[in-house]
Amino acid sequence: MIENMRNTIIECGGEVHFETRMDSLIIEKNKITGIETNTGKTFKGPVILATGHSARDVYQWLYDNGVEMEAKGIAVGVRLEHPSMLIDQIQYHNKNGRGKYLPAAEYSFVTQAEGRGVYSFCMCPGGKVINSSSEAGGIVVNGMSNQARDEANANSAVLVTVGPEDFASSHPLAGITYQRELEQKAFELGGKDYSVPVMRVEDYLNDTLDLKMEEVSCSVQPNVRYAKLSQIFSNEVNLALKEGLQLMNHKFTGFTEKAMLSGVESRSSAPVRLYRDENFQSNIKGIMPIGEGAGYAGGIMSSAIDGLKCSEFILKGE
Repeated sequence: MIENMRNTIIECGGEVHFETRMDSLIIEKNKITGIETNTGKTFKGPVILATGHSARDVYQWLYDNGVEMEAKGIAVGVRLEHPSMLIDQIQYHNKNGRGKYLPAAEYSFVTQAEGRGVYSFCMCPGGKVINSSSEAGGIVVNGMSNQARDEANANSAVLVTVGPEDFASSHPLAGITYQRELEQKAFELGGKDYSVPVMRVEDYLNDTLDLKMEEVSCSVQPNVRYAKLSQIFSNEVNLALKEGLQLMNHKFTGFTEKAMLSGVESRSSAPVRLYRDENFQSNIKGIMPIGEGAGYAGGIMSSAIDGLKCSEFILKGE
């Protein structure tokens, strides 16, 4: 799919530059006129800024150079992992699971607990939990599935909403600081060697640490460390997450059995929203912040739609 997209761009007259990173935006007379790259090349013209939601270096550069932004609410939590057979049995109401012809079962869950939203996110049937750490001294987990969705375990994020009122300050980048603090706590719990801290759901709910790893299956690679994940979060987040997991068990009988948690899932959405007007322009003209990294989308589809809307506006030539 990516190759086809690239070929279509080239056929339409576009260019694709590999191993090329935007290092800075060129600002002339309070207007963005292009970008400078790590290769020494300069590209002139207006800029559509469509970063991912973890582009922390870009956020910092924009803030330092006067681009208007604000902190926005995010959601943080853990990866929840079960044997795929258990999810198939629960969802298909069949002790034999999905059988030969049915697809790997998925689930979704949304509720309110302790005044906060608690929900499943990015459910990966027949997949793996991935150590996705991107900064020194921090641990981040994510999930994925291969096309066959035939791995032994299924996983999903279980997240709790937090807002600017939970952050340590009113600074526009305070949400990034909040994320980093969680990731650094996870790093410490993991033994400071980039092992992922993990814990049985029953231990988390009961605030115990029985180390009964043989009772559950864990797909995280390469290393894990059994630890109290409650030490990562505030009391308010822990209370909401525990209530949410218990409500999930009421909806899906047996859901908290043979289940493993890993942490920390802190990158589900952008902690920053960049200002833009009705013409997609930032307060510094010549830059159009769009998509998830700009704080205007919450996933692949909504980011794509935001990009289409911006493209349509540009094509109109207004």
